[in-house]
Amino acid sequence: MHWNLPRIPAGRRLITVSGLVAFTLTWGVDLAVFVTRPAPFGTPAGWLPVLVTGPLAALAAVGLPRSAALAAVGLPRSVDLSRRVAGVVTLSVGVTVWSLVAPPEPRWWGALETCGLLFLTVRTAADIRRPATAVACTVALGVTILLLPLRAGSLGAFVVGGYILTVALAVCVAIGCALRSLEARRERAVRDVRQAERLALARDLHDLIAHHMTGIIVQANAALTIQTASPDRVPPILRNIAHSGTQTLDSMRRLVRVLREDDHTALRSGDLLTELADLVSTHSAAGGDDAPSRLDITAAARTSRLGPEIEITVQRLVQEALTNVRRHAPGAGTTVHLDTDGTGLLVTVTNTTPAHHAAAPAGGRGGFGLLGVRERVEALDGTFRAGPVPHGGWQVQAVFPLATTAGATAGGDQPPR
Repeated sequence: MHWNLPRIPAGRRLITVSGLVAFTLTWGVDLAVFVTRPAPFGTPAGWLPVLVTGPLAALAAVGLPRSAALAAVGLPRSVDLSRRVAGVVTLSVGVTVWSLVAPPEPRWWGALETCGLLFLTVRTAADIRRPATAVACTVALGVTILLLPLRAGSLGAFVVGGYILTVALAVCVAIGCALRSLEARRERAVRDVRQAERLALARDLHDLIAHHMTGIIVQANAALTIQTASPDRVPPILRNIAHSGTQTLDSMRRLVRVLREDDHTALRSGDLLTELADLVSTHSAAGGDDAPSRLDITAAARTSRLGPEIEITVQRLVQEALTNVRRHAPGAGTTVHLDTDGTGLLVTVTNTTPAHHAAAPAGGRGGFGLLGVRERVEALDGTFRAGPVPHGGWQVQAVFPLATTAGATAGGDQPPR
């Protein structure tokens, strides 16, 4: 699970630094107790919680460096996390038993290890996908945490420490379950967005086929009408019919492929450049003089022949990107750029840093508009990227492959009117 941390890089760094500072200060408490002992290394039960199990529990809670390598070879994150839980629980229980056999002086159960186990409980309840495994690992961590006061060696410390740890453990389990519920709701919302996008594609597919088939029927009827009086004009009409049929089939295959996947609001198909100009003009008028908008289309892009499904997706991408600029970066300048190298169409929407960030986006927080755009772009064998740019603004970029359809050479023949 990817927790929904703030998307601003400074916010992520602040959370990371705060966590490191908290763990460092907690470890400092352990080291302070450790160095005041008359014989710090007298028994392993005295230094293991400070120098071994504590740091390992903290690393297991925040993620070991090896986790990235395991994910790269295909090991699920939940499996990696359950293995970390098993290792930390085994070490912690072993140290607890050892402290009962050979108690250190003074007795101290380890602040860093306690915090690491509690945070690991949150991660376990939230991240492990299989409910049975999550429950088993959470119970194992709970028992391990509640056994920590045994290292104090007195009934009073065990009762008081057990009470405090029980409350802390309950809070951590509740936080983990809440995060798990939020993630489940987010996944359901993602599935709903994908389903809605597939339905929109189905409507686009209907309009696309109806448009092309109407033209094919008209040309076929024209051929039947003139075949006797002007038979020499029939072959160009047949070539146009073949060309239109090939275009329809290619476009239909690309759209139907999305409908068959488990994994796009429909726009009417029209002149792409006119539609984009209207979108940019509307966006500029809504932002006023403080939010200049510009549409930049190269000559190569103007002369490119695009399929209807690509035109619809380009309109959808630009519309969603401009909507996000108005919601999240009011007053920012925006540039919509289209270019092509002959093999791919590059669509880029870039906005500058706004004078002030909106405290709350207009219309509320959605968060799934770009997901639908990504689905459409990737369904057309394109690539999609959205993220910050070095100057502090934001950029949405997509590349669509330009495939040459069969029968393009017949495009110059026009049916009789």
